[in-house]
Formats: sequence, C-alpha cells, structure tokens
Amino acid sequence: MLKRHITQEEKDQYEKDGVVCLRGLFDSKVIDEMRVGAEQCLAAPPSDLTMEIADIKKAEGRFFFDTFLWLRNDICRKFVHESDAAEIAASVMRSRKVNIFFDQWLIKEPGTAVETPWHHDLPYWPVLGDHICTLWLALDLVTADSGAVEYVRGSHRWGQRLKPASFSGATKFSEALPKVPDIEAERSKHDIVSYDLEPGDCTIHHGLLVHHAPGNVRSDRRRRAYVTRWAGDNAVFHPHDGIQHMPPLPDIPAGGPLDSELWPVIWREQPEPGGTA
Repeated sequence: MLKRHITQEEKDQYEKDGVVCLRGLFDSKVIDEMRVGAEQCLAAPPSDLTMEIADIKKAEGRFFFDTFLWLRNDICRKFVHESDAAEIAASVMRSRKVNIFFDQWLIKEPGTAVETPWHHDLPYWPVLGDHICTLWLALDLVTADSGAVEYVRGSHRWGQRLKPASFSGATKFSEALPKVPDIEAERSKHDIVSYDLEPGDCTIHHGLLVHHAPGNVRSDRRRRAYVTRWAGDNAVFHPHDGIQHMPPLPDIPAGGPLDSELWPVIWREQPEPGGTA
C-alpha cells in the first residue's frame, strides 16, 4: 500500500508538464537497500549492458550506466516486484496495469563533468504509446551542481519523436527522425524545470519529455539514481532498427502488448469488492 495516495493535482501536473516530483514516497529502509544494490552493481564484472561513459569520453570521474539489473541482482529484483514503484507509476499514468520495461543505474561520482545530452527516451526503445514513463529515484541529495535533471515542460506534447543522441559519442541510432533542438542555445524559449531531491524523493517523467542532466561537479557528494521504466495500458511493441542495446527481445507481434518474460506485468488494478475483473 502506498505511503499516501497520488493526488489529482499531481496526476494533472504529469499530464500537463510531462513530469511530476513526488516527495518522500520511499523510506530510508528502501534507500539503504538500494545503496547496497548500487555498490554491488558498481563492483560486479561488467556485462554487455554496462557502460562507463566517462571512460568512453576520456573524461575525469565515473559515469556508470547499466540496465536490466532486476534480471541479475536480487536487490533490484526485490525493488521491481515488491516496492511501491509500479503502483506509483500506474497511478500517475492513470493506467490499470503496468509492466516493468527495464531498470537502470545512472551514477555520477564526484568530479564527473560528463553531461547527459538533451534527449527524450522513447525512440531508444522498441515501444510506442502514451503510457510510458520513468521513475527516477534519488539515493543521494541531488542539486544542480551534482547533476539534477532538467526537463522541458510540455515537450512530450510536441507531437514528434526525435532522433536519439548517443550517450557514448558513437553514432549508432539510424532511424530517420528530426534532431533534438539545441536547447542550450535557446533556453529562453523553453519552460525548463529542475528539482532538488532528497534521498527517497523521485520524479516521474513521460517517455517523450525532453530532458538532460549536467555533470556532478561536486567533490563531496555522489549522485546515485536508480531508474525504473514502466509501460502501461496502451504501450505496444514497436520493433525497429537502431534501438538501445537490450537482451534478446521476446517474440511479440508488432503492435502487440508487451506482456512477456522480459517485460512482465508487475501491478494490476484490483476490482472493487463485489465487482468483476
């Protein structure tokens, strides 16, 4: 059961802005467990889904990027299946069920100047639909100088998918799409919002919301984010070339629901007592 209900105002803000900040929904026990999970994954031998982005860009610091952790780490698996994250995502999206799409570490250690480029998420993935979101959970105090994410409010309603920017600097996304606008050059034209986060706070943003994150220029503070990606009622499989590297994809027809071993349903709305399923 959620620590508190997601309010109508929060749901409306997500629909209007494409992002909402939810304070204190994950308690210190969850945060402590996920910090242990972060250290386990940082110390584990790299998989073909792991990227050390600072190394790739020959930059100082460490920007650790890894995905589908719940398939191979018990702490991440417990979070996906037992935490409130799935129900929170479903409530914000007003979805009757949610599938886990994947989970991810985005960890910027102190002194990591590498920025996350302006992008939106959906074109990286083999999925389409309005019910696709990211829950970005802070395990540390997050501020502008330690890598707080910036979001272009309302950009999920621009009505177009944009060409993915490569995190590693390699050109590998081949889908013919318009480029992401040069947000930095035209910041005054956009409604940009960012949130300082305490451990246990999270944001939820839409799969088409344009966003980026600066580096962590602090010398005294880590920026550990555990990110879960969720797909709801109208999300469908959309295979195409040039997607983010993933495990072997399930045998699902294009346009079909995601329900599968790789993308299982984690939460489903229960009928009211006396009602029907």
